[in-house]
Amino acid sequence: MEDTIERILGRARRIAVVGLSDKPHRTSYQVSSVLQRLGYEIVPVNPNIDGSLGTEAYNSLAEVPGEIDLVDVFRREEHLPGIAEEAAERGVPALWNQLGLRSARARQIAEEAGMDYVEDRCLKVEVQRRQGTMTLPPAA
Repeated sequence: MEDTIERILGRARRIAVVGLSDKPHRTSYQVSSVLQRLGYEIVPVNPNIDGSLGTEAYNSLAEVPGEIDLVDVFRREEHLPGIAEEAAERGVPALWNQLGLRSARARQIAEEAGMDYVEDRCLKVEVQRRQGTMTLPPAA
């Protein structure tokens, strides 16, 4: 898993965030806000908002113009296989399901499409850990 995370973070610059909210108290907004401040381009994908973090939102991955390096997902588990299929159709190289999100079917779709796949991990935490931009507790 660590090798996969390193590979994803080594190439990801433009992140499509599926389920990104425009409400600052929501986890998707907070995570994406930190990633944006750390230099990542965040592309909101949410048909229920016009935009978030100063960027236009798109209804689906298919509508996002340009290349996508990584899809970061903040949707319920039942939506994960469909999102994996959309990402695979776009040729996105990596799919990341946020903390608490797991799907054997989404994993299968991603792997069959040759995508790197991470689930049940927080992208913000992994980025900050590798960039040394968060305070970690001392080693025991």
